[in-house]
Amino acid sequence: MQQAITVGLDGSPESLAAARWAADEAEKRKLTLRLLHAWPMLAPEPARLPSEVDQNYWAKRLVHTARAELQAYHPDLTVVGNLVADDAQQALLQAASESEMIVLGSRGLEAVESYFLGDVSMPVVARAERPVVLVRAGTPEAAEASPAPARRVVVALKLSGSSEDLLDFAFHSAAARGLPLLAVHGRSVPLHARLPWGTDHEITEEMTRDARDALRQALRPWHEKYPQVDVAESIRLANPAKVLVQAAEGAALLVVGRRAHRHGLAPHLGPVAQAAVHHGRCPVAVVPHD
Repeated sequence: MQQAITVGLDGSPESLAAARWAADEAEKRKLTLRLLHAWPMLAPEPARLPSEVDQNYWAKRLVHTARAELQAYHPDLTVVGNLVADDAQQALLQAASESEMIVLGSRGLEAVESYFLGDVSMPVVARAERPVVLVRAGTPEAAEASPAPARRVVVALKLSGSSEDLLDFAFHSAAARGLPLLAVHGRSVPLHARLPWGTDHEITEEMTRDARDALRQALRPWHEKYPQVDVAESIRLANPAKVLVQAAEGAALLVVGRRAHRHGLAPHLGPVAQAAVHHGRCPVAVVPHD
């Protein structure tokens, strides 16, 4: 596997924000940054042509401009440009198999717009073999609303099945940033624990205790591997998607998992991952795992 982070570049504010985030990440992880622009109509590269007749001129300019900006802020970072004459989705999926992660821009996540994250982004998130990070473009309003720096990495844990790839990514990300990690688990209260006047406290206390034990057991090996990372735990008996979105407010990065694609089944995201990519305001990493 190439030691690189690949960012999909299309010239939109979202993709430029993704490129800036990816450059910071590549520098922290000591990886190469690859700027990928894919368009089926790209012409075979000519030997030499003046810009006025070069069909690829604007694509080259897009990548060159982004590369120059990123190198100005990260002079020691290796940044390479890559023009691919292919459908963007296919090019990104291929790049995912050759990279540590893929970084994409993410558009508005309002109530209606959230159903249309993008023709390219969602299929890549659902099918990529490696983690995909979605980055929103910053706005002056958002900057004024959140003047304090992000203070932690948040990871959502389901506590069923393997979570090694998910936790490895989350702990590595926290360690690279020198930030604490918050492990979040949400679990809905079952019907038999709901009473006319509230909930059965014996059942909910047992559920919370069992979840805390399982969470600590899952985290224990990663405490040992990353002793420099401060870890906090949050267990709430409420809708898991809502719990996660609330916990991610002000985070530097939100990490969620998705089941790796299985033969014969259409790739898809679970409800928690869906909520994260549609409503999370910080960068969101979707990590495939078994």
